[in-house]
Amino acid sequence: MAFCLGSHIHAAPSTLPPNPKQDAETQITIPSQLHDPESIQPVAVDYAARAQWLRAAVLGANDGLVSVASLMIGVGAVNQTAKAMLVSGLAGLVAGACSMAIGEFVSVYAQYDIEVAQMERESLESSGSEAGKEKESLPNPLMAAGASALAFGMGALLPLLAGGFIRSWGVRVGVVCAVSSLGLAGFGAAGAVLGGANVSKSALRVLLGGWLAMLVTFGVLRLFGLAFKMHVSSA
Repeated sequence: MAFCLGSHIHAAPSTLPPNPKQDAETQITIPSQLHDPESIQPVAVDYAARAQWLRAAVLGANDGLVSVASLMIGVGAVNQTAKAMLVSGLAGLVAGACSMAIGEFVSVYAQYDIEVAQMERESLESSGSEAGKEKESLPNPLMAAGASALAFGMGALLPLLAGGFIRSWGVRVGVVCAVSSLGLAGFGAAGAVLGGANVSKSALRVLLGGWLAMLVTFGVLRLFGLAFKMHVSSA
């Protein structure tokens, strides 16, 4: 009887009281994702945050290219001299850059005034630190104007430098159209890549819009010259 009782006692597993420190240590574990580089998810790109400055940059460069190229081709429809096309393109660059800068300055300053007025209305409910953070996020009209003018000038330089110094009228117009087409497709593709949109559709849309603007400008001025019997000079 004693033998049986002793055998049961030795066969029973020994149980120790739980150790709170050991349990606390076992709960602090390193996630397995940190050891596996493939399990780390990439940070998502916020394309919406890029929309404002991307729109201004692409719009300014595209506007500069289309405006100056259309102006040079339109003037070339009634005056085939290289000097006339060069002067018209340079005038379009300066006037367009100033117009874009002033328009962007007025637009952004209006937005600035609206946000400042809203902040003043909410100043009684907000703390000083929150008000300081909101002031840092306000738009800068001068920076917006400078960026818009710079983007317009960069786009306008493409047709101006490409065809402004070529003597032959046909070659000059062809070079302006070719360089402008490449620039339009490039601006459209760049905007699509930075904005996460379809590259081919964006490039085609910008390209067709630029072609339409150049064609309409050339056709209107050509008809205007014929209607008023203007002499097309090639000297």
